[in-house]
Amino acid sequence: MTAFPDRLDFDARTADLHQVLAAKARTWGDKTFMTWLPTGAATSYAQIDERTSRIGGGLAAHGIAARSHVAVLMENCPEQLLAIWGPCRSGYVTVPVNAAAKGQLLAYFLNHSDSAALIVEERLLQRFIDICETVPGVKQVFVVRVDRPDSDAPVPAWTPGSTLASGAAVHDFAHLLAAEPEVAQPPRFSDLAMLMFTSGTTGPSKAIMFSHAQLIYWGTDVAFHHEYTPQDIAYVFLPLFHGNALLGSTMGSLMAGSAIALAPRFSVSRFWQHIRESGATVFNGVGAVTNFLWKHPPSPQDRSHTVRRCHLAPVPGFAKGFEERFGMQIMSAFGLTDYCLGSAYNTRSRRDKLGSCGLPRAGVEVRIVDADDFDVPPGTPGEILLRNNNPWGASLGYYKQPEATIASRRNLWFHTGDRGLRDADGYVWYTDRIKDAIRRRGENISAFEVEEVIRTHPAVADVAVYPVRAESSEDEVAATITLRAGMEGDFSHESLLMHCNRNLAYFMVPRYIEVAEDMPATLSQKIEKYKLRQKAEANLGAFWDRERAGIQVTR
Repeated sequence: MTAFPDRLDFDARTADLHQVLAAKARTWGDKTFMTWLPTGAATSYAQIDERTSRIGGGLAAHGIAARSHVAVLMENCPEQLLAIWGPCRSGYVTVPVNAAAKGQLLAYFLNHSDSAALIVEERLLQRFIDICETVPGVKQVFVVRVDRPDSDAPVPAWTPGSTLASGAAVHDFAHLLAAEPEVAQPPRFSDLAMLMFTSGTTGPSKAIMFSHAQLIYWGTDVAFHHEYTPQDIAYVFLPLFHGNALLGSTMGSLMAGSAIALAPRFSVSRFWQHIRESGATVFNGVGAVTNFLWKHPPSPQDRSHTVRRCHLAPVPGFAKGFEERFGMQIMSAFGLTDYCLGSAYNTRSRRDKLGSCGLPRAGVEVRIVDADDFDVPPGTPGEILLRNNNPWGASLGYYKQPEATIASRRNLWFHTGDRGLRDADGYVWYTDRIKDAIRRRGENISAFEVEEVIRTHPAVADVAVYPVRAESSEDEVAATITLRAGMEGDFSHESLLMHCNRNLAYFMVPRYIEVAEDMPATLSQKIEKYKLRQKAEANLGAFWDRERAGIQVTR
């Protein structure tokens, strides 16, 4: 392959989720779109269309005004996908929320997104109850009972029709699914469909604005570049509140007429069992998943499956061995939920370029530039910039953050904050991150958000959070703190960990903690985190380690 087409075959004017779900139901009808692996329950294209329409009718019947924002706090399950697609196909704006969010972080997500309603899994309801009085905008709460055979998590007592301390009314999600199908105000392709939070890098997490056209474009783009066909079954185990699973695997499958096999989460022990049971032909994996699969003891069953393609991000150094061991071809890509997918490497790409992110996608331009936005020669690392020339193919920017939106599009190019290079043949190679973000086991973590929570601990004067490389070859979260004068006797590492665990997603809680007298800073008093990281990685044994201390964080 020398290049992708100049433009993706995509008509934005007919691209809204309402029209697309109805059209797919007419085309594929009783064909299974989604199988819930814990129970084997199947949902057809026609049922997806009907049930998502009922959700819109139910929201309207409960007095929720059109174009209102509806947050969804759930883990992977069939109801979660219905809860995400139902509101936005009926003219509302859906806000998928990371299911690990709680405390201050959850309140921020709901307040910043201006959510007026919340669809929440029953076992996560207590998290909202705990902070509901700080989220006055949420007036209606719909509780979902999910069939999870392997879960015995406690659930709070609640009664349909009751009222929480904040005044929010509580309802059973089943009422939405029993409502009459209704789309009072069908959306246009250019209407806001969804807000997806990404990790903050220089401040709090931003809410990315997706138009209906971009949702459909994303699925069309994935179906084309990742070679989805109606015969494919995508194994989906990454969380649906993230772009990889929702925009990639699921929207790509929808647009291709494929199917998905949905798992609650990643499990090494059940991975190949799920694939064999479902007949999956393709899956998406992130770094930690790839490492776990590779390090699992080899087995004669390693090739006893139907998978032919897998999309890995990043592509590991052992990629060729992975392909040979498991009998599949690796695909890859570069892109950001903040803007769009920028490049693609698929089964038709040059095999000597395995490890790269491929060539620029159809209708997308890629540049590598220096700090002043001037192009650098092939083979020279620089910041990766993107520009999407497909109408409505990119995000609308960041919700309520126009300055950040403008800054990200400096000189009319989207600045990714990632460093990479293009070789002499035009292939894109990712090298590392420029922005202040941490990636741990597939999760993007905002150092700023972790710092904000740590600063609310009564004994902490200041904090810097940064990644360190540990035994797993992936980043772990480290924090260096200084203590308030006179508070030394009132501080313990355990108390700080519990404070973080109450107010952060579990994967954001620091593993390593250092208590320091002061921290290195520039003349403008910005903390030099690279020095802290160098110090930590040179002597991690001197840091307090929650794993060594035997402390478990809770989900």
